[in-house]
Amino acid sequence: MKIFSGIQPSGSLHIGNYLGAIKNWVKLQQDNDCVFCIVDLHAITVSYDPKKMPQRIFELAVDLLACGISPQKSILFVQSDVKEHAELGWILSTITPLAELERMTQYKDKTSQHKENINAGLLCYPTLMAADILLYQTQDVPVGQDQKQHVELTRTIAHKFNNTFGETFIIPKPLIYNTGAKVMSLTDPTKKMSKSAGPDSYIALIDEPEVIAKKLAKAVTDPARKRITDKGHPEKCNIFTLHQLFSPAKQISKIDKDCQSAKIGCVGCKKILAKNIAQELAPFRAKRQELLASPQTVKDILANGAKQAQNQASSMASKVKQVMGLRLPS
Repeated sequence: MKIFSGIQPSGSLHIGNYLGAIKNWVKLQQDNDCVFCIVDLHAITVSYDPKKMPQRIFELAVDLLACGISPQKSILFVQSDVKEHAELGWILSTITPLAELERMTQYKDKTSQHKENINAGLLCYPTLMAADILLYQTQDVPVGQDQKQHVELTRTIAHKFNNTFGETFIIPKPLIYNTGAKVMSLTDPTKKMSKSAGPDSYIALIDEPEVIAKKLAKAVTDPARKRITDKGHPEKCNIFTLHQLFSPAKQISKIDKDCQSAKIGCVGCKKILAKNIAQELAPFRAKRQELLASPQTVKDILANGAKQAQNQASSMASKVKQVMGLRLPS
């Protein structure tokens, strides 16, 4: 199966990114033909610091490799290093109705959040994403629910292109992430974990064990549980949800029973969780330090990935221009 997915260089990865996307990528690369892209062109649709962007791209590459993305099994590259992404993004924008772009939920959200910078890139984000996907004859696109709408539009665009110019693109399908539970903010469990809510709201993959413990100590728990003697409701507690994602099955079962019978308090529950999260992330932190000590290795992986991606993308871009009549007659 041909798989494509991208991720923006927007700062340190957190456990929501890890569980919701990257851990799935690592599994998918075992039995599929995977292309993973650091989508820097998407990232510049909102205000950013150009001096910090190169380091953000590099560190994201380091983090992906440290999580287990293998250059021997997958293609990993930076979007702007393959010019066909921007080229096909423009071409697809010429067949995409404006109304389709204006109804995108992410466009509405971004324009309300960034009123000082409502640019054409925000509007055309979906056509660039469609180009990312269609360039590689992608069959499945692993995405979260927030990106499913964009994949559906990609399917619509691909169908329209094929009907207008002839069969060119494979019609991709969204492959929805399923982590078993949503990863919610530590400070507001009603909202999805996000860096925008501040450092105490999320656990970064690079956080040291003591930092993880400190953040969890301040995390919101079952609001009905005021004292240690109060019986808990694990199904309502964000900490227990994280136990389901990081702790062994037997331990989860015991914590569930002990919480409901008030045999364990929130403090003890958080300490166990902090230890389990730190233990799972330990190999990542070790591999990350190894990669940071060898930056040229990382740069070489990205350069090689870009060459492999370019070979595939240029072939598809040439086919697109041929069927659209953008080639001189022989």
